[in-house]
Amino acid sequence: MKLPTNIEFHNKSKIMNISYPDGDYELTYEFLRVFSLSADVQGHTPDQAKLQVGKRDVTIVDVAPVGEYALKLTFSDGHDSGIYSWEWLEDLGKNKEALWEAYLEDLKEAGASRDPNDPANEPFKEKPKSKCSGH
Repeated sequence: MKLPTNIEFHNKSKIMNISYPDGDYELTYEFLRVFSLSADVQGHTPDQAKLQVGKRDVTIVDVAPVGEYALKLTFSDGHDSGIYSWEWLEDLGKNKEALWEAYLEDLKEAGASRDPNDPANEPFKEKPKSKCSGH
């Protein structure tokens, strides 16, 4: 396992810089949120993955270490179930451009947007869980 040599969070620019012995990567908070490995985002199978919409303004509100192998990031939209291993963060850094282009294309094909207040995003938002009134 390759460990990062430096990690910095820049809340004003919403960018995380992470350095490894053989590379430095700049990852936006939005990018990290969109590519969370959590089941909430990726699903349990590829066909269950949920397109992440309206995440342009998301921030990171908490960072916690997970052992010596990962970080748990908590985002301003309440998402906190993704674990970002050192390996996953390096992979995101190495493949950032291709991943981001594919994500933007997915948004375009779905008619959705990165903007949080875009009405086009309504069909993609989580529906409130219905409360069953037992009989």
